[in-house]
Amino acid sequence: MEVIHVSAECYPVAKVGGLGDVVGALPKYQFEAGCYAKVVIPAYRTRFFETHEFEIVHQAGMYLGPYWYHFNVWKEKHNTLGFDLYLVDIPGLLDTAGVYGYYNDTERFLAFQIATLDWINEWRHSPDVIHCHDHHTGLIPFLMSNGYKYARLKNVPSVITIHNAQYQGQFGWDRQYLLPSFDSWRGGLLDWAGAINPLAAAIKCAWKVTTVSPNYLEEMFNSAAGLESLFNYERGKCIGILNGIDTKVWDPATDPMLTANYDASTLVTGKEENKQALCREFGLDPALPLISFIGRLVGEKGADLLPDIIGRSLYELTGRVNFLVLGSGDPHVEWSLHQTRQYVEDHFNVYIGYSEALSHRIYAGSDFLLMPSRVEPCGLNQLYALRYGTVPIVRSVGGLKDTVTDIGDKNGFGIRFIHAAVWDVCRAIGRAVSLYEDQEVITLQHIRQYSMQLDHSWDSAAQGYLDVYLSLQNA
Repeated sequence: MEVIHVSAECYPVAKVGGLGDVVGALPKYQFEAGCYAKVVIPAYRTRFFETHEFEIVHQAGMYLGPYWYHFNVWKEKHNTLGFDLYLVDIPGLLDTAGVYGYYNDTERFLAFQIATLDWINEWRHSPDVIHCHDHHTGLIPFLMSNGYKYARLKNVPSVITIHNAQYQGQFGWDRQYLLPSFDSWRGGLLDWAGAINPLAAAIKCAWKVTTVSPNYLEEMFNSAAGLESLFNYERGKCIGILNGIDTKVWDPATDPMLTANYDASTLVTGKEENKQALCREFGLDPALPLISFIGRLVGEKGADLLPDIIGRSLYELTGRVNFLVLGSGDPHVEWSLHQTRQYVEDHFNVYIGYSEALSHRIYAGSDFLLMPSRVEPCGLNQLYALRYGTVPIVRSVGGLKDTVTDIGDKNGFGIRFIHAAVWDVCRAIGRAVSLYEDQEVITLQHIRQYSMQLDHSWDSAAQGYLDVYLSLQNA
């Protein structure tokens, strides 16, 4: 079975968040399971593109409305990632250093989708499934079934995986002219709330809709950033499949980015060595429990609560805990964190930006990982934390609820709270500090050893997607 994954991100080529991690891992595990999985993403000018060997496999031109663009499709020569990787290069649109945040993002990702379909349309055969990821590729299912020039792809099954329904890619009908010609009688499939909505169009037109955790799918029926009624209408073709993690990349026993490698049997000395190095780097006392946050500093991650959470916790716990934050995003949140540090610098430090190597060291050197998310479709950070023997402190939302069992429950290995509110997060932090200090009731070492042996690999998730593909072949 040949499956084409079309995405805006793919780790390690281009990554902004969890989307990149998923698209960088799922196809590899599918390939190992006997599925011929390929990945197509834009040819951003990243370090990966500049340092790996590629060959041109297709050259053509395409119209974006009245504008003509030349494009190339590059194939990575050596199967470095464990699957075939293709980059769509459109000079003047996709040849950027970053992934998002440009004034013409709508045009950039429209062009990417059109070029990808134009290329696949030229193949002598048709793939078995085209698997789209998030709104950046959401118009592909509509164009496959309604675009005049893609008639030969009409019977190719399409799947859309929603990694985050908060972002839908809406744009006005005044830019309809940018789309290839389609059956105008079917134009309503593009519309949601008076705008062209790529994510809504994908939900309507894809043969199957998946979300990245079962609980996130349940939340979509009641809270989906305006798409609730659509999710309920299309309920029959929706399925939640929990993400996994790449256990070959995220393995504390072999991770080259760590100060010291360790496994479940050597975690006490291994984590201590990593914690000592991390605390030296950021000027923190390694004798105290270290609670860290890794992620985008945006409202959906609850990052705006962090300054008050840190300040109140340090006041209530009288200096019995340390905090470390790694991330970037909302400038006001960044400023607030810097301001907070001026008053509690002995117990808190912050790194504004992103460093893949530093994130690995934080997972290994921290005692707890804090995730006060308002929205968390699946969440991978808590899975990385568990893999590294770090106890997650998470809100009971989305995939966090699916993957973290509270220590108050049978076989619990994490700390959960209900409200995205400072008082409830601080209460959970108090429980974490008590766990760290009082190891007679339930040992932190036992929880760490247990969590490191939990199976959150992509094996079962990859099979879940293969089952979806097979159901479409038999439809």
